[in-house]
Amino acid sequence: MAIPDYQTLMLPLLRRLADGHEHALRDLVSALVDEFRLTPAERAQPLLSGTQPLIYNRVAWAKTYLEKAALMEPVRRGGVPLAARWTGVVRELTGGSVGRVSTSSR
Repeated sequence: MAIPDYQTLMLPLLRRLADGHEHALRDLVSALVDEFRLTPAERAQPLLSGTQPLIYNRVAWAKTYLEKAALMEPVRRGGVPLAARWTGVVRELTGGSVGRVSTSSR
């Protein structure tokens, strides 16, 4: 599987945050890497600049855009909580389940 782009990572990232707890970005990256079943080579693939792994960069961009949409509220460097007022939105998007996306039609 190819490394997902930041847009693809946004909903799984929100699902991970729906528990209401603060999460370290590195823990979220690790969970998403497992969820997308990335190979060790994909996990280690660096940006063209070589400064960080590509997957870490893409999760960080997904986080940035979710913050700009006010779905996340940064509380401190490296801490990532879901904005409490948006927990219902995440539950709506995931069909009431934090663990998977509902595929039923509405």
